[in-house]
Amino acid sequence: MKPNAQTVKTFLLQLQDSICQQLAAVDGAQFQQDEWQREAGGGGRSRVLRNGGIFEQAGVNFSHVYGEAMPASATAHRPELAGRSFEAMGVSLVVHPHNPFVPTSHANVRFFIAEKPGADPVWWFGGGFDLTPFYGFEEDAVHWHQTAHDLCQPFGDDVYPRYKKWCDDYFHLKHRNEQRGIGGLFFDDLNTPDFDTAFKFIQAVGEGYTDAYLPIVERRKHLDYGVRERDFQLYRRGRYVEFNLVWDRGTLFGLQTGGRTESILMSMPPLVRWEYGFEAQEGSREAALSEFIKVRDWI
Repeated sequence: MKPNAQTVKTFLLQLQDSICQQLAAVDGAQFQQDEWQREAGGGGRSRVLRNGGIFEQAGVNFSHVYGEAMPASATAHRPELAGRSFEAMGVSLVVHPHNPFVPTSHANVRFFIAEKPGADPVWWFGGGFDLTPFYGFEEDAVHWHQTAHDLCQPFGDDVYPRYKKWCDDYFHLKHRNEQRGIGGLFFDDLNTPDFDTAFKFIQAVGEGYTDAYLPIVERRKHLDYGVRERDFQLYRRGRYVEFNLVWDRGTLFGLQTGGRTESILMSMPPLVRWEYGFEAQEGSREAALSEFIKVRDWI
């Protein structure tokens, strides 16, 4: 099967609908939608739920952009793309709950195709999902990774361990030498063994996100918390911001391609704080987080 961008786009639009419906059903609030156009070609639709019953902010974005030349963030590690026209499309989402015991989550699936006359198209899929808890629950981490493992299994025994490691490596804050969270799956440049199989895999990842996340939300959403837990959540959200602004390739790609800035930065938490020289009290649940998020095999 040859690469078919329209088939991928149809799936991505349906995926955005499905995830928004599921998140809204859990929360009780509705998403607001903004449609936008990109001057150089393409556009998207951004959906954001704010100040809901469970989610302080949840954003689920679809974008489809195209142009005559790839941005520097893409050609830096794929020099063969220089001089090709491109299409890039994807669904990207970030969920920031009110309750500090409910983890933040992120997922995206995306498709790139670059073409020039007289040459075969260069195409690939990327994506994954990762979890950022503020208070660690072993049961939640095991469920998250078991779901990731199970959706990978039909595609080969090596897929989950390879993409788990890629996720651990990618969501590492080098400037602090710590993980952003407990990871999950991350992959890029996927174009083997063929288009059909690679497409089925990103469908499994996109649809598997809610299977991984929503049971955790249901388990933790009613836990009582106070000012201490909320303050710690806002402090740890600072790490999320640092990663997205300093290291995240998707943020850079969106900005370099002239995407809608509001949509690209929708991943930022609505409230966050930094505290100089913060150290959690020894033996506290806050102090336990640094050990909990260290890289390990959860299943």
